[in-house]
Amino acid sequence: MSNHWQAQEFATKVIAYYHAKGRKDLPWHNTHDAYKIWLSEVMLQQTQVKTVIPYYQNFLEKFPTVLDLANADIDQVLHLWSGLGYYSRARNLHKAAQMVRDNFQGEFPQSQAELESLPGVGRSTAGAIAAFAFNKPTAILDGNVKRVLARCFAIEGWYGQAKVLNQLWELSEKLTPEHETGAYNQAMMDLGAVVCKRSKPLCDECPLAQKCQALEQQRIDELPHKNPRKARPTKSIYWLLYINDEQVLLEKRPPTGIWGGLWSIPEISLDEYQATNQQKLAPILHKFSHYDLNIQPLIMQTKPNLGIMEPDSTCWYSLTEPEPLGLPTPVSKLLATLKESLD
Repeated sequence: MSNHWQAQEFATKVIAYYHAKGRKDLPWHNTHDAYKIWLSEVMLQQTQVKTVIPYYQNFLEKFPTVLDLANADIDQVLHLWSGLGYYSRARNLHKAAQMVRDNFQGEFPQSQAELESLPGVGRSTAGAIAAFAFNKPTAILDGNVKRVLARCFAIEGWYGQAKVLNQLWELSEKLTPEHETGAYNQAMMDLGAVVCKRSKPLCDECPLAQKCQALEQQRIDELPHKNPRKARPTKSIYWLLYINDEQVLLEKRPPTGIWGGLWSIPEISLDEYQATNQQKLAPILHKFSHYDLNIQPLIMQTKPNLGIMEPDSTCWYSLTEPEPLGLPTPVSKLLATLKESLD
């Protein structure tokens, strides 16, 4: 650890910040309910707080307990998750709830190792649940905490690399105090989200500014180092729209991969299909975290060949009386546009 900081001094300043200015008014604050904490932690992975709040509230209204979630149908879960992205989180959430029901008698396990055995719960999420729900002195390392530590201690390198990540974990473990761990962890996340922001951080408001090495070295914009990314790849597909009496044919996607387990429009790659005499709708550009997807919807004049599709993997989706299915965001938007054209 840098000789700039003693672990106790660092933790004291962070905890004091929590009591003075930390966020305490979000829907998942002020609870020790492991289910609610776990749900919020999973939803907050790679997603902003303001986006998560309505999803979190809807989820708890529909599934008030982990057993309600475990006993739910996966389509119900994916329907409520629709629009939140990174859908493997929803599938893992459902599997983990069933594991809590079947392996842990419906009660969340308390140890870091058992929490990490749940699908979709990594080291940091397990640490957060253990600290917030069970008052354990466990460290966390989400994106916000990584940024605070990388700047405070001038950590070199991109934290997608194992060596850099291990260095950050080592720091996090050393700095996390035995007492008031929940307050400390919450404050570290708040500092990253509200003060030590990615761009235009509010260094004047930071309790750690006095000994922040990035600030001292005038490297705030440089640290943490960014991913040395390659150019974003692009993929292009056709969506084949079969419409029959205000119903659209949907196909269930495979359980893993992009939009896994969601209902989407049958698709085909551009080189597999010659689009002749089909009505083209406005093209759609959908951006994933790692690539761009160009979608060209086509209104098909022919009947679908359902014989080549898996049974139970297709359905006729009513535009006027829609079922609660899990739909990717661009599918929802296109179906809404089609419905408007009927009105």
